[in-house]
Amino acid sequence: MNRNLSLILLGAVALAACNKESHTIVGGETPDPMKEELAKAAPVELPPAIEASKTYRCKDNSLVRIDWLQGGKGAYLHGEGHDQTHLKAAEAAEGKPASTDLTAEGGFVLKGEAKASTVTLTVPGKGTQSCKG
Repeated sequence: MNRNLSLILLGAVALAACNKESHTIVGGETPDPMKEELAKAAPVELPPAIEASKTYRCKDNSLVRIDWLQGGKGAYLHGEGHDQTHLKAAEAAEGKPASTDLTAEGGFVLKGEAKASTVTLTVPGKGTQSCKG
């Protein structure tokens, strides 16, 4: 009985210690210090999604994986002996039609498309070779 009485007394003391002042909560928008800068910023374009990811065996018996990007935005080449390489559509030279080849710095050239079962790949140090998916 004493135990129950002491618990009740302890609870009453805890409630009596509560702050009885009224609190005012104000809603609304806090000002954004970058609001004007963000309004003037150019729209952000997301990177293209991967349309297809295929593995090819090349003529020299090496394996390469190509992640083809949607919308003809290029491809990512993964292979032995080199880091991931982003191949992009070659820019059209003046007076010549645009090429469908995908190129990257260092001499990488990819001829083909995601739906094709065979592509032609040029890798620095290995030359040009045919690769089948």
